Amino acid sequence: MALKDLISIYDLTSKEVQKIFATAASLKADPMKYAHSLDGCSVALIFEKPSLRTRVTFDLGATQMGASCVFLDHQGVRLGERESVKDMALNLERWVDLIVARTYSHETVIEFAAHASVPVINGLSEFSHPCQGLTDYFTLTEKVGPDLKGFKIAYVGDGNNTCHSLIFCAAKIGAHIRVGTPKGYEPDSEVLKLARKDARKTGAKIEVVNDPFEAVDGAQAVYTDVWASMGFEAETERRREIFSSFRVTRKLMNSAARGAFFMHCLPAHRGDEVDANVIDSRTSIVYDQAENRLHTQKSIMLLLVESNRAIRES
Repeated sequence: MALKDLISIYDLTSKEVQKIFATAASLKADPMKYAHSLDGCSVALIFEKPSLRTRVTFDLGATQMGASCVFLDHQGVRLGERESVKDMALNLERWVDLIVARTYSHETVIEFAAHASVPVINGLSEFSHPCQGLTDYFTLTEKVGPDLKGFKIAYVGDGNNTCHSLIFCAAKIGAHIRVGTPKGYEPDSEVLKLARKDARKTGAKIEVVNDPFEAVDGAQAVYTDVWASMGFEAETERRREIFSSFRVTRKLMNSAARGAFFMHCLPAHRGDEVDANVIDSRTSIVYDQAENRLHTQKSIMLLLVESNRAIRES
């Protein structure tokens, strides 16, 4: 893996995606084998947004591999207000071996990566959620096998950061994704353009429709997310009205393939984007996804640190 940072899944090659999956599987199967893999390393966690899964799994993951973590809470003072992002990056690279940034602006993550000589991981931005997307497809490999070429996943809801990452990853591994979203809430057109370029090489199919039943027709997995992501809370009531027909109900799931998995990146709002009898059903794998954030992010951290060492030594 020659990549310096993980800003977007689009930046990865198909082989690098598979390497992340394989390493995550090994880490999950035999965590003690990797207990000293990051001995002496330190990780800075810089969070502008609240977090349960991202913070806990990065902190625990680094610690389980022998690294130490320092948490920088920027929920009160936004990044770049007290001190420039450039100066933060140039300071942190002198102290830590890896930076995880969870930010409102995708440009902030890009700026960190541009100035820091150590790897930078996008822990979430308004544009992309690469750790989540990689985790989701890794979870599916556990359920159906390592080859997801032709696997059909439907995403129903807002064409947001998670949706972007699911599209990018589908294109890398040859999966088929159909996004169902209200008009005006489709994924970013540039994301679709870039992903379809990759899809021509892998055989992936990427479709966007405006009918939820058309989106899930024949899908082997149905995925949704909150209708108003962080930063869009003021639009909650308006979005609830617009997205009401896109709620994942038992009726909608019945239009998918028999035994289709239900997926959600969490936190979930039962009664809004998904009914309780769907997310709490036996075909729901949302907690498997949450668990695998730990293993996938350990894989990402380990591979990036090893890649950075190789780059420096070359």
